[in-house]
Amino acid sequence: MTELIILRHGPTAWNAAGRIQGSVDEPLSDAGRARVATWRLPADVLAYRWVASPKRRAWETAQRLGLAPEAEPRLVEMNWGEWEGRLLEDLRASGALTAERERLGLDFHAPGGESPRDVQNRLKPWLAEVAADGRPTGAVAHNGVMRALYALATGWDMVAKPAHRLTDGCFHRFRIAADGTPSVVAMNVPMVE
Repeated sequence: MTELIILRHGPTAWNAAGRIQGSVDEPLSDAGRARVATWRLPADVLAYRWVASPKRRAWETAQRLGLAPEAEPRLVEMNWGEWEGRLLEDLRASGALTAERERLGLDFHAPGGESPRDVQNRLKPWLAEVAADGRPTGAVAHNGVMRALYALATGWDMVAKPAHRLTDGCFHRFRIAADGTPSVVAMNVPMVE
């Protein structure tokens, strides 16, 4: 079993505004930089092999934590297609985002975008590589990636409420079996602030 921890990037201006970022390469906001400056990872994980999504918000978060990550493009956020930059409440009010569409769970996707299942399918080969490598690994990624990983580990269908809400400003511990299958060790582990 290989240890994997994963955390979400710090806040951006689009996060604060409630805009869907997806594949848009939005940097950390000044408030996000200040928030990340308060985070401290436990000493034991600093020696892990670190990877990060190449999106600026993830990359900058890793660097501000004192990490020297390798870029891992399979950790980029779920692509929201035509809905990137939009507000969820506007999509619901316009009728574009319906309850029926949201009940698709793992197969939900915006027009021209990816589904969480698509994200899982790009994560699976990466998880198998992490397992084959055998080194404890840390990753700085995005909410959609973490939700897809959590769903893989728990069987969550993304329709019902998850057993754990993924909290920002925390990291999540998983174990990766030899075949790349993840399992939950601990969710929402606070970064010392």
